[in-house]
Amino acid sequence: MYTSIKKKNKFFIPLELEKVLKTLQENGIKPILVGGCVRDFFLNKPLKDYDIELFGCNDILKIQTLLSQFGNVKLVGKSFGVFKLQSNTYEFDFALPRTEKKIAKGYTGFEVQSDAFLSFEKASLRRDFTINSIGYDFNSHTFLDPNNGLKDLEHKILRHIKDESFIEDPLRVYRAVQLSSRFELRLDAKTFQLCQSMVTNGLLEELSSHRIFEEFKKLLLQSAKPSLGFELLKELGILKYFPELKALMGCVQEFEYHPEGDVWIHTLMAIDEMAKLKTHDEFRNLYLMLAVVCHDLGKPATTQIIKGKITSYKHEKEGVSPTLSFLNRLTQDKKLILNVVQLVENHLAPFQLYRDDSSTKAIKRLAKRVNIEDLCLVAQADCKGRAILDKTQCDEAISWLLTQAQELEVHHSALKPLVMGRDLIDLGFVPNKVFKTILDYAYEVQLENEHLSKKAILNRIKKKYLTKF
Repeated sequence: MYTSIKKKNKFFIPLELEKVLKTLQENGIKPILVGGCVRDFFLNKPLKDYDIELFGCNDILKIQTLLSQFGNVKLVGKSFGVFKLQSNTYEFDFALPRTEKKIAKGYTGFEVQSDAFLSFEKASLRRDFTINSIGYDFNSHTFLDPNNGLKDLEHKILRHIKDESFIEDPLRVYRAVQLSSRFELRLDAKTFQLCQSMVTNGLLEELSSHRIFEEFKKLLLQSAKPSLGFELLKELGILKYFPELKALMGCVQEFEYHPEGDVWIHTLMAIDEMAKLKTHDEFRNLYLMLAVVCHDLGKPATTQIIKGKITSYKHEKEGVSPTLSFLNRLTQDKKLILNVVQLVENHLAPFQLYRDDSSTKAIKRLAKRVNIEDLCLVAQADCKGRAILDKTQCDEAISWLLTQAQELEVHHSALKPLVMGRDLIDLGFVPNKVFKTILDYAYEVQLENEHLSKKAILNRIKKKYLTKF
């Protein structure tokens, strides 16, 4: 169980946390770091989330008092001893070791028994995978590996610990998907079979959309190749819960434009391309990734063969409905959904405008419908996510549109309207439901006449509408 690991870099513990651990240690409490921070150390990933199990003391009040010296402490699990400590820079999670027993359906259907005098080996059995059960004993500066997680990391295998405990939380199937994808691990054969049987037996149906979406977000935002996770979703049979994605499999495409194969293959290639284009904004990355996932959901309903050619005419417009269906099953975030829908509905526009050498008016109109900078990223992933030999056209089209949009100052927002509601009031209009019609007309005139002044537009409004009031 105790193992000596030779690594060039030392296990990093923030100074703030080290002070806390030493204080706990001085008061007879044995802190062991567990979970993601230990796993990520061996994967040479940045250490972010620090979880600490506290052995040797069941006195919750004593632990809370000791932790309170170092910041704001929240007791989030009074019955089984879970604490969150917010220090100046970090948030640390402390918990008493515990056992869990499933007694009812759902996330809260567990009987939890905390016991600070459990052995680390026994406490580790409640964890999902061997790679997440490795501990770092702060007292002895030794790694604890009761389930051979280090060996599995070395061989890039994701293996569950115990059948009985694993099936008690069906979310672990989705965790298997996102962890396999994020760390490019192979799912152990027995773990694969167990996950597959859980899907077949309908155990995933008790999960809330919120919990599922959290795993989807990790898959999309933290994987260099999210396609690995999506392939696993398919292999495990999880796509039966996402018919919009399942419909992409076997949906044929014209070889000239998509020599890689069906829409499913293209979508997976495209999301991997989008993963390379991530920004520093997590929310933006999420809707961009989801837009690429959804961009061709309209193809199954529109694909047909015309004069020997496979076409999917208007698939971008027809893709709105399945996109809404898919996203509404995962989240109620209206802003996120709107951003994704706008990108799906317009994802062909960059190449259409480039091909037609369109006017500035068309680009301004596009900016009214969608964020052009975002659209260019989605279109680039779409274009490069295929097996065509010459991908220079992808960069050429995107560069052309982005340059035009930047010159027009509409690359990240629509052209600002010259005429506002207050201007109509100044003309003598009384606010009513026709206001929107007049303002829409004013904006159209502005788009059509690039050099027309605000005063000239107002004169047109007076001639067209003022006599009607």
